[in-house]
Amino acid sequence: MHFHVITLFPKPIQTYLGESILGRAQGEGHISVSYYDPRDFTKDKHKNVDERPYGGGPGMVMLAEPILRAWEKAVGRKKNVKTIIFSPGGTDFTNQLAREWAGEYRHLVLICGRYEGVDDRVREITGAEEVSIGDYVLTGGEIPAMAVIDAVARQIPGTLGSFESVEEERVAGHRMYTRPPVLKWKRKTYEVPEVLRSGDHKKIDEWRSQA
Repeated sequence: MHFHVITLFPKPIQTYLGESILGRAQGEGHISVSYYDPRDFTKDKHKNVDERPYGGGPGMVMLAEPILRAWEKAVGRKKNVKTIIFSPGGTDFTNQLAREWAGEYRHLVLICGRYEGVDDRVREITGAEEVSIGDYVLTGGEIPAMAVIDAVARQIPGTLGSFESVEEERVAGHRMYTRPPVLKWKRKTYEVPEVLRSGDHKKIDEWRSQA
């Protein structure tokens, strides 16, 4: 899977994706990530990427043309491409969606907005799907892009090691424990639930599904 990120701020994404499982996955060739800064696709000497919105209102809106040129560079003549723009009002991003994208597409183009957003003609021209990672507003699309890449990459064969792959298949609850079995903290004792130490995986899965 090849991820193409259109962003004014690639460094935070590069730093995050360069670590741990995702860094290893890139090193082993299971996934690849390319970055496109809209500033590099401007035609004016000041490299402007934003303008005041038509109709009035606060803030600035990202210009369509630099993003469209960056998108054309990313897409080229590639096939099996999906383009995404992040928006609080978009389709809710889920793990099921991550699995579908990993299985259906070879390239994901992620457009990271800034300021008050992106000129809507970008969505119209590229056919991008608006996607939301939650019902809130962030400063930009970089954090959503990292979340999507992380979730989709986990579905790519080879990204996870054998141990993580096995655990991905198992029932996972949101309450997790590790050693020691008994933790003493400020005169109180906290124990790992007995069922998790039983070795009975059926009962453990039942417990986790209810936890």
